Amino acid sequence: MTIERIERRSQNRRGVRNDADAELTPRARAIVAALNGEVEMLRRDLELARTRLALAEQAADQDQLLPILNRRAFMRALNWHTAAAARYGTPASLLYCDLDGFKRINDAHGHAGGDAVLAHVAKILRANIRESDILGRLGGDEFGILLTHANAEQATNKAHALAKALATEMAEWNGTQIAVSFSFGAFELCAGESAETALMRADEAMYAQKRARPSAAE
Repeated sequence: MTIERIERRSQNRRGVRNDADAELTPRARAIVAALNGEVEMLRRDLELARTRLALAEQAADQDQLLPILNRRAFMRALNWHTAAAARYGTPASLLYCDLDGFKRINDAHGHAGGDAVLAHVAKILRANIRESDILGRLGGDEFGILLTHANAEQATNKAHALAKALATEMAEWNGTQIAVSFSFGAFELCAGESAETALMRADEAMYAQKRARPSAAE
């Protein structure tokens, strides 16, 4: 068989296939279009479900008053970093902060004024820590800060810097400036200590500092 005959036969076969494809194309297009429509609807439903789930998770983790983590979410992060410190030796430290004289602020300015002070404190703390650090409200006027890649000395230095930043910029409510300060306790996460133990140690250190400063008492 010559090359010319082989080429003609191949062209004829291609022509038959092309004719068949042309005959089925309208039906195939209709089927593909319907399937694409269903896939697109499923994709949108999945994206919507993911968005709703992300919003629900964010709402569950956020404090009811402030745009920072609540105690449950903060403890989850603390558990993770405590395990990392034990397993990999990754340094991290916990700061337990309690506002000084917060009851007096509430008495003088009402609970709305107290809420404004809490929001101010959260804003100052958030603005003066790294993106990798974690800030949460542990309850009332108590805040927790998880400082990644920081030992106890570095954490203590950071706490003093935060206190200075808070003293530099006063809170304001109804045209009145309100001075705010806090007492703190620092604890470096280490192997063999649970997240609950770390929180308790930092809390104890904070209260020891508060007792040593009579002016800081409620």
